[in-house]
Amino acid sequence: MELDNFILSAIVLLTAAALAVALFKHLGLGSILGLLVAGVVVGPHSPLHTISGHVEELRTFAELGVVLLLFMIGLEMQPKRIWALRREIFGLGVVQILISGLGIALYASLYAPSWPVALLMGLTLALSSTALVIQLLHERGDLNTRHGTTAFAVLLMQDLAVVPLLALVPLLAKDVAILPSEFISSEPTVWRVLSMGGLIWLIGRYALPSVLEGLLHQNNREAFALVVMLSVLIAAWAMYEAGLSMALGAFMMGMLLSTTPFSFQIQAEVEPFKGLLMSLFFVAVGMSIDLPAIAAQPWLLAQHVLVIIAIKLVTVFGTAILFRLPRGVAARIAFLLAQNGEFGFVLFGFAKTLGLIDDAKFAIAISVISMSMLLTAPLVQIGDRLAQRLEHRGGKPQVFDESTTGVAPRGRVIIGGYGRVGHTIATLLEVNQIPFIAFDTNPANVEQGVRDGRAVYYGDIGDPELLRAAHVESAAQVILTIDQGPAALRAVSHIRHAAPHVPVIARARDLAACASLLRAGATRAYPEAIESSLRLGAEALQMLGVSTDDIDTLLKDVRGQNYAQVVE
Repeated sequence: MELDNFILSAIVLLTAAALAVALFKHLGLGSILGLLVAGVVVGPHSPLHTISGHVEELRTFAELGVVLLLFMIGLEMQPKRIWALRREIFGLGVVQILISGLGIALYASLYAPSWPVALLMGLTLALSSTALVIQLLHERGDLNTRHGTTAFAVLLMQDLAVVPLLALVPLLAKDVAILPSEFISSEPTVWRVLSMGGLIWLIGRYALPSVLEGLLHQNNREAFALVVMLSVLIAAWAMYEAGLSMALGAFMMGMLLSTTPFSFQIQAEVEPFKGLLMSLFFVAVGMSIDLPAIAAQPWLLAQHVLVIIAIKLVTVFGTAILFRLPRGVAARIAFLLAQNGEFGFVLFGFAKTLGLIDDAKFAIAISVISMSMLLTAPLVQIGDRLAQRLEHRGGKPQVFDESTTGVAPRGRVIIGGYGRVGHTIATLLEVNQIPFIAFDTNPANVEQGVRDGRAVYYGDIGDPELLRAAHVESAAQVILTIDQGPAALRAVSHIRHAAPHVPVIARARDLAACASLLRAGATRAYPEAIESSLRLGAEALQMLGVSTDDIDTLLKDVRGQNYAQVVE
């Protein structure tokens, strides 16, 4: 592609994506549906025919977004949390794949040339879109809910199931004497999986934390971000070489780094890249929708999409009920996982290469996957309404039980700065059993917090991506103890923008800094020097016999008049 054509295509693509996301978010339909529609409009199969060719290359490149998405999920999924989800992963996930796969295979046998091909199609279409569902849960803030964690567990098992499905394809290709070399080299073996998994474990557990800690001590944020991205790509490459999913390698690396004190800062560095690449990924999926193929057999395609979605809805809902999940939770999971997944592009492409399916069936299969993904947003809204009805009939809504996954409770306090003042505030909160999390840009303070056995992480409290990673919108309160004026003002501004309802209490050097923080949006701001003088004066008055009530009244009056009585 020539440079001018590339730039023009990028302008058209980004314009269409921005307009579609703005419109669909305004209509309450979510950004993902807007990105898919934008891809359809500008894609090579659209009547507008704005962008032609290079769809596969764009989708392959944008799949790095899926890799980064799973890395981010790994950062939130500590090993103990994965262990807590073992029943959902290896129980519910396996049963769902088998039952849904057999049900879809029975339907596919009406159109497939043989039963083995129908079985492959059924198991492939039983998989759901990890990228779409996880992104949707992130947007809605539902990843830490009961249905969110269960859906994630099932998706994780589905990603693992891609490995045996890839191995199954050449076994079904009986007429293929020689397989392409690229598929032979990617065939997973126990030795390759163990060696590559061990490499990821050594890097993520020992080498990488030491390197990142050294970079933080040097305050080298640029190198920190580059090393993090490098580690993600190495982990993805290692799993790819082992014959597994690249996203699985990134997830493993994220999970290994989830226990480090700078996991939140890592999220803040990776989030912008993940967001851009995920947007490109969904646009590329939309560009893959073959409108002429749909127009040639619209009713047959609509039948395939509706029947497959119906089979998945019934089987996922029934399986969830079988595992004793509440009906409302089961309904939400069923509608979340009703679509087909992006791994279908890979599996059906492999099957087409080996001659298991022809071009016409490949085009129909890809269209079914893409159309089902396009219907996900309205399906989830229907699932929400149905779940609310089921929960209402049950007498009370289902509440997420945090004890089952080890998720930090909502309503915690966020402390910006773990120096002298931050340490004192953390102690007071801990004594009163109030959950909190603290951030500091000084590695020494972070190390002290870890030695204290507290949730203290490296991170800039004024970084919007860090605030998003820390879920500031669900915090009970934010306490800023940092004494750098510009940094505190930036932090207050970003917190007020991201979470306008959350109270912000800030420490200030003097009255001028106090007034600036209040103008920026702080709920309360206290000048440290004057407050120390007031406490000293109060102690002196008490020793001189002045009553406690009179002292409290005096202090209240002074603060109420903005310290005018004690300031010249």
